[in-house]
Amino acid sequence: MEASNDRLATSLRFRQGQLSILDQRLLPQQERWHDCADADELIAHIHSLAVRGAPLIGLSAALMLAQSALRGQDRTGLLAELERLRAARPTAVNLMNYMDRMRSLIHAGANAQELLRGALAIFDEDRALCARLASHGLTQVPQGSRILTHCNTGSLATAGIGTAIGVITHAHAQDRRIEVFVDETRPLLQGARLSCWELARAGVPYQLICDNMAASLMLEGRIDLVLVGADRIAANGDTANKVGTYGLAVLARHHQIPFFVVAPQTSIDLECPDASAIPIEQRSADEVRGVATAQGQMIWSPDDAPVCNPAFDVTPSELISGWILDNGCWTDFATYRAAC
Repeated sequence: MEASNDRLATSLRFRQGQLSILDQRLLPQQERWHDCADADELIAHIHSLAVRGAPLIGLSAALMLAQSALRGQDRTGLLAELERLRAARPTAVNLMNYMDRMRSLIHAGANAQELLRGALAIFDEDRALCARLASHGLTQVPQGSRILTHCNTGSLATAGIGTAIGVITHAHAQDRRIEVFVDETRPLLQGARLSCWELARAGVPYQLICDNMAASLMLEGRIDLVLVGADRIAANGDTANKVGTYGLAVLARHHQIPFFVVAPQTSIDLECPDASAIPIEQRSADEVRGVATAQGQMIWSPDDAPVCNPAFDVTPSELISGWILDNGCWTDFATYRAAC
């Protein structure tokens, strides 16, 4: 069994028992694929952000376990790989949820083909829930909306059409005549490099802006809606996402602009009570001192400049207008919890 062409994410392939990833560090200038030999190689790709996006990280890890099983790894070895993969990114909870599902299969005695079926089931579920997110999100996108989005939340980050960008591309396909403003998303420029690439491929009208331009656009009345993704949603609705999201939420509240989080329920961590319990990954100082390009590293600060580089920030639930989930749009997270 293998992932067929119509099942593939933009940035994952699984054919004849081989997991391959599209190197997102090199986009949009280069489209280079890497075959992943083992779990440690995939973990290195996750750490370097060659593989990124909370859902896609989890999907790649599930498929890697299936690959290892198909190549003869025993139960003890699979469980050891699983724990290393599970710890690869501490903030994104999708990875942990998917690894817990795969662990249950291993403990139940699943063979290699059963583990592969389990991984592909997670893959297909993600595709389906992306479609549901887009459908529910459409209800919050009036005709002619000017939408601001942050980081990358499209098909590069999921198995399907994406989360926040999935809503955007669906609205465009439904002729909502939207216009999109894309934050460049410092320090790694996922908006400039990845979201612009995806929106252009989908034919969505967009303009790229520096992160610090959002406030002036809101003041001028040029933003109607903010749509962002999530790496983890706590039990009270506090949401961790790419650093810079919290600032947008504050600005949106001041300018009375709707601010929606678009995410699957696999991003919800009911064991995490609030923002204070969400681990925030600290990344390399070199990401802020300069930028990595397809042509190499460009440094613009002193080589030894001290750096603070949190990869994520947390938006308190009271700043969020609503959570667009795969089971509906919720404007009160306590109501969601009571219903689900």
